[in-house]
Amino acid sequence: MTVFHLKEFASSSVHAAADAIGWNYDRAELIADGIIHAIGVLSGIIAATVLVVLAAVYADTTDIVGVSIYVAGLLSMLVLSATYNLWPVSPVKWLLRRFDHSAIYLLIAATYTPFILELKDSGFALALLVCVWCVAILGIVLKLRCPGRFDRVAVGIYLAMGWSGVMLYDAVVKALPALVLGFILAGGLLYSFGVIFHAWRRLRFQNAIWHGFVLAGAACHYTAVLDLVLS
Repeated sequence: MTVFHLKEFASSSVHAAADAIGWNYDRAELIADGIIHAIGVLSGIIAATVLVVLAAVYADTTDIVGVSIYVAGLLSMLVLSATYNLWPVSPVKWLLRRFDHSAIYLLIAATYTPFILELKDSGFALALLVCVWCVAILGIVLKLRCPGRFDRVAVGIYLAMGWSGVMLYDAVVKALPALVLGFILAGGLLYSFGVIFHAWRRLRFQNAIWHGFVLAGAACHYTAVLDLVLS
């Protein structure tokens, strides 16, 4: 297949995705969603900067690595989500959709990293971290190569990845402070409950509400990482 035919195929795939996926939000809904994303990106940049500085001062090398991976995943998710959701409807928007959905896998794996690195003496914990990253990489590849397909399955995988950490319950309870555990649990519940609004397409402001839950869940997990660094 020639380069011309590859470009033609890619272009037709993007247009097909755009035709298949609706974007029927009114002006008020778009403004509300824009405000949520603006708050998320601005807060994320400030919070990430603070976390990296504090980690450099108070944390050891392992924690700094974990925090750096977490921050990269968090900012990628926030920026890509804002870019995709606020971009005008066009073929470019549906290309951005691939990266937005891929960033969710990245965020989940990146969020696990600093916590599991605290369990460095547990082979099972490290094995779980490797598995989470392998699933995340596979999910990213599928999202980039097969846009618009397996979306419902992907939501299930997101949730399964997010809650797979319960298999480490005993080790986590022993290794992490109670406050950190509380914020981890709160973040997981907020993400999971928000999925209801993600799927509730007929509800007005559904997209903004869903992203509000995402932002709240991310804030809880950020607080858990921050407390871990300072403890």
